[in-house]
Amino acid sequence: MRNLPAIDGGNPVRSELLPFQKPWITEQDIEAVKQTLQGSTDLSAGRLVRCLEEKFAALVGSRFAVATSSGAAGLHIALMAGGIGPQEEVIVTSLTHPATTNCVLYQKAVPIFTDIDPHTGNLDPAAVEWRLTERARAMIVTHYGGFPAPLQPLLEIARARDLLVVEDCTRAAGARYDGQAVGRAGDMGVYSFSPANGATCGQAGIVVTDDEETYNWLAMFRDNGLVRESSRFTQRRGPWHVAEMQDLGFNYRLTEVQAALLISQLDRWEEMRARREKIASVYNQALAERRDVELPRWPAKGEPGWNFYPVLLNLEHLNVSREHFIAALRAENIEAAVKYLPVYLQPYYLWIGHPDVCTITDSLCPRAEEFFGRVVCLPVYPAMTAQDAADVVAAVVKLLDYYAKAA
Repeated sequence: MRNLPAIDGGNPVRSELLPFQKPWITEQDIEAVKQTLQGSTDLSAGRLVRCLEEKFAALVGSRFAVATSSGAAGLHIALMAGGIGPQEEVIVTSLTHPATTNCVLYQKAVPIFTDIDPHTGNLDPAAVEWRLTERARAMIVTHYGGFPAPLQPLLEIARARDLLVVEDCTRAAGARYDGQAVGRAGDMGVYSFSPANGATCGQAGIVVTDDEETYNWLAMFRDNGLVRESSRFTQRRGPWHVAEMQDLGFNYRLTEVQAALLISQLDRWEEMRARREKIASVYNQALAERRDVELPRWPAKGEPGWNFYPVLLNLEHLNVSREHFIAALRAENIEAAVKYLPVYLQPYYLWIGHPDVCTITDSLCPRAEEFFGRVVCLPVYPAMTAQDAADVVAAVVKLLDYYAKAA
């Protein structure tokens, strides 16, 4: 007799819920924050923020890094620094968090939603070619779930059209492409440090670049449009004159407390990646031979960061809907997620009448919508234990076996 799912009255795999995400906080982290609170005279952006920027730049191999209050803020100032303005078109993936495309709207530019590779969730270079017009100025390349996008063909397209390239690495901590950290191949790369991204301080972002002029623009837009280097002032009014507003910027600064926690967390950056990879390998081994699921894929030159583990259900082999499957996992005390509803189907984008939505024919991104209808994202984070990973496998296999159609 098949093992009865908890949702139908059976015994759950776990007694307590395994959350989809959870930060990994150590005594070292707590002590770093405590020392900052006890020793600082000013908790706004200062010495520790600069230390964080230098540490992260060295970690990923970039010349410059600019810390921001969030990954979304980082994406916004990246487009500002790139000079993207009204009615200019920006190629974006349809399968991402709305923050990726909202930054385009902040600049009064036009997000051009583009379809994905149905196996990876990342931008399809052929679809990008199809969506380009003479108004295209930029491309945001999102690394879905920490799985590197096909950067080489995408960059070839961008360079041929002189497009700005911003790598959206907000869910790609630890991912690499062609031997180097993602975020390095484009003009800028944007990282996020929310609780879902391994190293975290609650909310933070970092923009990396190798171009000094771009760095100066990023730093200014992050700090209310202020320039703080006296050598760049237009005039000197006195020793009290320590900042000069030279453009319209935003208060996207990080605090010293956040920087202290994130500096401490970055000491375990590679360990966090190794832990996520180990959990993913457990999932890979357990699910590799099944016909009812499709496992994650990535380019040959890519090394995933394993921000989460997207499984595509082959629903033709299952007597269950995706929605019921996720509910059944929750009943087993395993929290799963769906990443993501295609952005143009979000209510706001429907209300503004985006052309990708109001089409005469079918959706311009049918593969993204099909992917969304099949994907179940399993938890992968450094605070998980070996038993946690084993419980996830036990619950997934239990449900797949129970709901399997006869061969």
